[in-house]
Amino acid sequence: MNFTADQVRQTFIDFFVAREHEHVPSASLVPAGDPTLLFTNAGMNQFKAVFLGEATRPYSRAVTVQKCMRVSGKHNDLETVGPSLAHHTFFEMLGNFSFGDYFKAEAIRMAWELMTEGYGLPRERLWATVYEQDDEAERLWQQETDLLPGRVVRLGKKDNYWSMGETGPCGPCSELHYDYEWDGTPVAAPDFDSDRFVELWNLVFMQFNAAADGTVTPLPRPNIDTGAGLERLAAVLQGTRSNYDTDLFQPLIEPVAAAAGRSYGQEPEADVALRVIADHSRALAFLLADGVMPANEGRGYVLRRLLRRAMRFGMKLGFEAPFLYENALRVVETMGHAYPELPQRRRLIERVTRAEEERFLQTLAAGSQVFNELVARLRREGCEVIPGEEAFRLYDTHGLPLELTREFAAAEKLAVDEAGFERAMASQRARARSAWKGGIGEPLRELLRGIRRAHGPTEFLGYEQVEVEGASVLALLADGALVEELGQGAQGEMIVDRTPFYAESGGQVGDRGCFATAGGGSGEVLDTTRPVSGLIVHRVRVDSGSVRVGDRVDLAIDAHRRERTRRNHTATHLLHAALRERLGEHVRQAGSLVEPDRLRFDFTHFEPVTGEQLEEMEWEINRQVLRDLGVDVSEMSYREAVERGALAFFGEKYGDRVRVVTVPGVSMELCGGTHVERTGQIGPFLIVREESVAAGTRRIEALTGESAVQALQRYRRTVRDTAARLRAPEEGVVESVQRLSARTQEVERELEALRVKVASQEAGRELGAAERVGDVAIVRREVDGLDAAGMRALADDLKRRLGSGVVVLAARRDGKASLVVGVTSDLAGRLPAGEVVRRLASILGGGGGGHGELAQAGGPDAAKVADALERVPQVIRDLLE
Repeated sequence: MNFTADQVRQTFIDFFVAREHEHVPSASLVPAGDPTLLFTNAGMNQFKAVFLGEATRPYSRAVTVQKCMRVSGKHNDLETVGPSLAHHTFFEMLGNFSFGDYFKAEAIRMAWELMTEGYGLPRERLWATVYEQDDEAERLWQQETDLLPGRVVRLGKKDNYWSMGETGPCGPCSELHYDYEWDGTPVAAPDFDSDRFVELWNLVFMQFNAAADGTVTPLPRPNIDTGAGLERLAAVLQGTRSNYDTDLFQPLIEPVAAAAGRSYGQEPEADVALRVIADHSRALAFLLADGVMPANEGRGYVLRRLLRRAMRFGMKLGFEAPFLYENALRVVETMGHAYPELPQRRRLIERVTRAEEERFLQTLAAGSQVFNELVARLRREGCEVIPGEEAFRLYDTHGLPLELTREFAAAEKLAVDEAGFERAMASQRARARSAWKGGIGEPLRELLRGIRRAHGPTEFLGYEQVEVEGASVLALLADGALVEELGQGAQGEMIVDRTPFYAESGGQVGDRGCFATAGGGSGEVLDTTRPVSGLIVHRVRVDSGSVRVGDRVDLAIDAHRRERTRRNHTATHLLHAALRERLGEHVRQAGSLVEPDRLRFDFTHFEPVTGEQLEEMEWEINRQVLRDLGVDVSEMSYREAVERGALAFFGEKYGDRVRVVTVPGVSMELCGGTHVERTGQIGPFLIVREESVAAGTRRIEALTGESAVQALQRYRRTVRDTAARLRAPEEGVVESVQRLSARTQEVERELEALRVKVASQEAGRELGAAERVGDVAIVRREVDGLDAAGMRALADDLKRRLGSGVVVLAARRDGKASLVVGVTSDLAGRLPAGEVVRRLASILGGGGGGHGELAQAGGPDAAKVADALERVPQVIRDLLE
């Protein structure tokens, strides 16, 4: 009984494959088509539509090893990671599933056989729990297994009953627990919450459906959904009570401990830090491999928080430079054979993690400065508590974790309003949830699921047809409620049995068009969406007559709009191929928008794409257009498509049968969108913008067809008009503009020098009467018309002429304030310019810095310039004391 983690994983798969289960690869950590989840948190997530009756699979039995993340909602284990020996953010869930095939008896029998024979666990150490009202499950444990007598324990609904939500599939559970301390002594009332026991496997018997009114009815085809945590099972099979002592984590703990000069298992506080770093390293690597990039909201916010939390624990171990990226690469090395996406994204994982570490270190330095400015303001206001909103601003805007704010505050003898911080954090989480939860609420979603169950999926005919006659109106909605009729002028949703309208998905916008009923009603289709699996919803406006449930309706899409959209969609495939060819195979799609007028393509890359690279890709794509290559669309199994080399993207939802779009010799991708028949139909391809949208994520916007021609005509008009104004030939416009720009800069420099000279003459008249604080001469004044460089030049000139003293200059521009402080060399030790400007900048609501003899600052409040200048003598006096 000494299995490696790899053997635990493979044994589970092999056991169920031998029992006619389809081995289904893990879905992405980014749930596909499920806006209710931030991350995949259970093995059943990818089968949710099957359990809800919205989809079918070509198999009735499945086995998976599913990547899971639990860092949000009711499944949030983040704060327990580190102190706990058995909790993780990222983990692997082993599961077997039956979709209306076998049920309780077979599930119990196979679970027992795998545990006792496959893994060799002694039956004396195993206990089963069942729902307190599930007599059948208790009887089956006694009949189907050789579990010791008295080892079935009934538990209540909290422990042994599962439901998908407030409504929908639900049913009793049965769990298998392992007893670490069994010595032959009978146990009358086992405490399964104690450290003596560990839950290994949960068998969910999905046999009921819960309605909104609270009634529960049997499902016509009950299902099985099981889950066994690989990490816990590996710990038991490797003879340890700590998941972190297994071969899953030790390769990630030992190198970090050695680099920090520590020995794991010797110092409790250091051990917590090492466990956090190991756990979070796994989460970072897998999130990045699945396309999640650091951001300030949603999934990216979680990734960034995990990275910074790991770094903070690394600082406790003494790390002062990036180190986490090396551990993320160890995850790639140790788990890449089981999850090929890890080695495929190796470079991305390394580059993004290291860049985020470096950014966090810079953020900490900047955050410390903002903290100091906050403390100075609070002291002036006589406040001894850092408000929760300010503590959260330090965290959310400046990246300073609450723990560090608490430590910094303690050094300043200040308290922190942590309750206020948590309130602000809760508000941020609510904003983050709204960013990923989708546009409709759960009641409406359940209403649409009911329509789907009653009438089946919408038949989409739009790949071949632009019009459909005699479709049947199945349902109408207005303001989220079912109605029988939409009258003239009304807007609502229309659901039909078949349609040519493409529903928004995969980045492609939904079709628009028109409809007409047999009874004379007509109107426009304003948008088309697929809010629940298999159901196409048309957003309509009735222009004349009415439309009723049961009507026959003719539907026609805006064919010209669809044609322009098709051009852009096929062009995104050519662009993706060109990016991977020019920049490297680490490039992968990170989002797209395909509209009639333009395309937008987000992709993973670490640095700006050069102008030369953009031109090369633009030329290559236009070359493929001119070749007029045929675009092949075919259907095949998902596995066959991937084996042929088709690009599939984590986060996209693929069934067992997939649609593959191929441009021979150029591109092969899984895609459900609409495409041109030949590349020549795309027309000219023009890149109009390349920019950064997040760390490690770039964006290209481009035009095709008539939009590209119109843009080229605009550019040509601009060149022609500019040439006319410059009285230069069109081919010489660039040189003429460069000459004009150089002359303008020269004139501006001369003008600035003149302004400095005039200001120096005006200020020079005051030097003889400079005010003094003690033995320090002070010149302070507001100047007009000077930029920052001019103010610095003036400060240096006045310092030279003053001989010994302090010069403070202030200016207002565009509603903002700027300060320059100059200190002569003999006083720089006593009155460092950087400290003077920092104290004055706080009055302006800003910050700044510099060296001992010259410093500058800015602030958003130009109205406070006079106050800042008035404060100068007091600041000098305070520093001299």
